Amino acid sequence: MPDETHPRERHEKPPYREPKQAPPGLETEMRNKPDHGEESYRGHDRLRGKTALITGGDSGIGRAVAIAFAREGADIAISYLPEEEPDARDTVKWIKEAGRRFLSLPGDIRDEQHCVELVDRTVSEFGRLDVLVNNAAFQMSHPKLEDFTAEEWDRTFRTNIDPMFHLSKAAVPHMKPGSTILNTTSVQAYQPTGQLLPYATTKGAIVTFTKALSQLVIEQGIRVNAVAPGPVWTPLISSTMPDEKVAHFGEQGQMTRPAQPAELAPAYVFLASSESSYVTGSVMDLTGGKALP
Repeated sequence: MPDETHPRERHEKPPYREPKQAPPGLETEMRNKPDHGEESYRGHDRLRGKTALITGGDSGIGRAVAIAFAREGADIAISYLPEEEPDARDTVKWIKEAGRRFLSLPGDIRDEQHCVELVDRTVSEFGRLDVLVNNAAFQMSHPKLEDFTAEEWDRTFRTNIDPMFHLSKAAVPHMKPGSTILNTTSVQAYQPTGQLLPYATTKGAIVTFTKALSQLVIEQGIRVNAVAPGPVWTPLISSTMPDEKVAHFGEQGQMTRPAQPAELAPAYVFLASSESSYVTGSVMDLTGGKALP
């Protein structure tokens, strides 16, 4: 049994025997199931009466944030790819069990018009938008520069950074003072791995985007922050990394294991709530011991 008192021992550690999946991967097909806080997260009404739109809300960090936000009292809209519908249904189940309203929004956020429609449908359904969580991401791993294709480079940027601009631009006119925008960046923005060249580059761009956008919207009472996780156990890992990397994912860090999505969700709750009212333009370190500059 895991030792709940020791941070290294709280969750299963590598090596993992995880079957390979095609990108973006499904949590329902994983042998080593991530922990999204389904059985552990307890809410305290920190987000009562608020509405949140979460991209990549079907699984991984997005699902953990959706569960936590719902248990904190928020109504939730989740965006995801149509092929991720099985995972999205599971996320919706937990939102419903928390007694909150939900909105499922399948589609591809690489399409600017779809981004605008995500915001419009959320506001139409719930009458407001208080929290935008830009979380969806794509990555591929290759050992050599020549292995990266122009199509992969374009897909990574059009998934990881472009929608943050389109969604934020569409969302801000609907947001009232006290609203927040939260962006998921990564330790890769500061300590990049060559094998993740396009992904790491977009994560660096997200840090800059967060800091710059925070200056543009603070007069409207909107705060903008980012979270920088280290290795996190999600379907994206088993579907985009070589088998050997997956087997030993997160092993080299101080925690000797990857984070589980449930361990990151409380940070998003803090940044979305009024408890962080003096925090904007910041990047929260959730790297498991890898210091950010």
